[in-house]
Amino acid sequence: MKELSLHILDITQNSIRAQAKLVKLVIVESLANNELTIIIEDDGCGIPADRLHNITDPFVTTRTTRKVGLGLSLFKAAAEACGGYFEISSTPGVGTKVVGNFMRDHIDRAPLGNMADTILTMVMSFGETDLNYQHDCNNRLFVFNTREIKETLEVESLNEPEILNWIREFVSEGLEEIMEEKIYGKVLSRTKSDS
Repeated sequence: MKELSLHILDITQNSIRAQAKLVKLVIVESLANNELTIIIEDDGCGIPADRLHNITDPFVTTRTTRKVGLGLSLFKAAAEACGGYFEISSTPGVGTKVVGNFMRDHIDRAPLGNMADTILTMVMSFGETDLNYQHDCNNRLFVFNTREIKETLEVESLNEPEILNWIREFVSEGLEEIMEEKIYGKVLSRTKSDS
């Protein structure tokens, strides 16, 4: 995949199929540690132990629409190709946690992609499932939580054009703010391709 955000979309759809009520997405970028870590955690039905050991095998899938499941195997391959690692843990009835770690400056690491559009797509496709997104860039934190937004706006769904436009702008501006880099007293915004 050309962007890591596409992996995120694919894996979070697994959470929806697992009937999760909450999906937590954490992205940690660290220049000091030269790392980019993506953590996706849900409270869905979980994966039985006998399926977990070969879950990244592309020919192992529970989907009935096709016999090949590439999402987790591609994410694992992408992380390991960039000097990082992949981990998955799951407890039936509790949920699943997926971690992909990348060497941030590795030549083969795909860009993160447009996270504002990615979050918007997630909100639109999640239905009643809530999203808690936290992005830490060099210890500067941005948080987006659909439960808090629904409570503040006193609505059950965020799938209204005005709300969705606000979400895109809110996420875009929030990420831009934490990704500003101060160099020699000047503030430089990273380009989207760097994220």
